[in-house]
Amino acid sequence: MKSIAVYCGSSDRIAKEYLQVARDTGKLLAERGIRVIYGAGSTGMMGAVATSAMAAGGEVVGVMPEIFNTHQLALPDTTEFIVTPDMHSRLALIMELAEGFIALPGGYGTMDEFFQTVTWAQIGLHHKPVGLLNHKGYYDKLIDFLGHVAGEGFMYPGHDGLFLDAATPEALLDKMTEYEVPVELHKWLDRE
Repeated sequence: MKSIAVYCGSSDRIAKEYLQVARDTGKLLAERGIRVIYGAGSTGMMGAVATSAMAAGGEVVGVMPEIFNTHQLALPDTTEFIVTPDMHSRLALIMELAEGFIALPGGYGTMDEFFQTVTWAQIGLHHKPVGLLNHKGYYDKLIDFLGHVAGEGFMYPGHDGLFLDAATPEALLDKMTEYEVPVELHKWLDRE
């Protein structure tokens, strides 16, 4: 993979350990020669990923919707800074530019991006690896819930393999490089 999109929180009201894992992720991607594609924000984990990757000599592409392109929120001093008309075109462009996706801890926005990316994989719009960085168990309850979803029959076998998870950026990136599309991906109906 030559480029990975990073989805993560933009809040400044988070524990320092989350900012550190964002910095670690940005630095690791840069050290492995992987271009960071992200939401172009300067705050929270978004800013930490981008500035850390750039400090380590990496390339960073920020993609921001016009609504957030303000001096308080944007980080235009990246390798490339792209402004889109809206949130939908932003995510579509991020998905087009990236060869893989990592969701760090985050809130509604991160969940929206993660689920939309997994859904697009489920319906075959892309076959790229999607990872959850489950730092200190942040996503344990979500992973358990998705197991419940599958157990209740709302997800076909194999579709639960559309995302990977690991506790550290290194382990997650290693898993993502070995990713194979689930064989039952195109199973949609039990009826003939």
